[in-house]
Amino acid sequence: MSAPGNIMDFYLSLKDGKRANTTVSRQVRDLTLTQLSEDLWMVVACDSDGGIGPKKFDSVYSPAYDLGRLGTRVPLMEILACGAVPIAVVDALAVEMDPTGKEIIRGVKDEVSEAGLDFDVMITGSTEDNVVTVSTGMGVVVIGLVSRFDFRPGRSTDGDVIVSVGLPKSAPEYKITYHDPEIATPETISALTKLEYVHEILPVGSKGIRYEFGELARVAGLAPETHGTAGVDVDKSAGPSTCCLVSLSRGGGEDLIRRIPKPVSIIGGLRK
Repeated sequence: MSAPGNIMDFYLSLKDGKRANTTVSRQVRDLTLTQLSEDLWMVVACDSDGGIGPKKFDSVYSPAYDLGRLGTRVPLMEILACGAVPIAVVDALAVEMDPTGKEIIRGVKDEVSEAGLDFDVMITGSTEDNVVTVSTGMGVVVIGLVSRFDFRPGRSTDGDVIVSVGLPKSAPEYKITYHDPEIATPETISALTKLEYVHEILPVGSKGIRYEFGELARVAGLAPETHGTAGVDVDKSAGPSTCCLVSLSRGGGEDLIRRIPKPVSIIGGLRK
């Protein structure tokens, strides 16, 4: 596909209908990619929570602030893990602004800030102030930009070792808190991206480690090999991405354990 030379050309070509029969967006796992220029992509990740919060008819209790932190964490980690730079966070809240919405938004802002992005990311959104809400609902969309050279999914290689960083945890079995030292965070993802022997990072969600291991291998065109899980339940839900899979060169494991202060478990490897 021949891509326009810059973003304005891209916009004008769409506006004039010149690309009506050309695919400019595609799905890579849970990410939506839109090509803006030959080398620049926009990446969109999203997540939602319903029935989790402080209201009377919520199924699982959570402080609104914690919900804001953890609800933002999932798509933010997905954007960071793929190598993109977040530029916008959109919170769509099915609650009133005061008091629930304010607390959720405070959590959203603090999660972005603790990832070191507070001065670079626009935060916007909406609340429901027309009707009374009796249970909590929220959606979060994170938008990022990435060059095709920095995009990480599919970069795992034959012989890579796969480890899990953080432990899979999910409500209601666990009381999930944003400050749990055993779970992965956006800061964890950012630290992993700086390690030269790390090829790919994949946050794990409700489908568990085994499923995401298969997805990581599939996108890379490789086969997963399970070596042993060191007591980690590979089928347990990781809820709000409490752990992530990391593919790394052989020999990088010991250094990773020294640098990343989270539980690290060997899951397996990749082969052609």
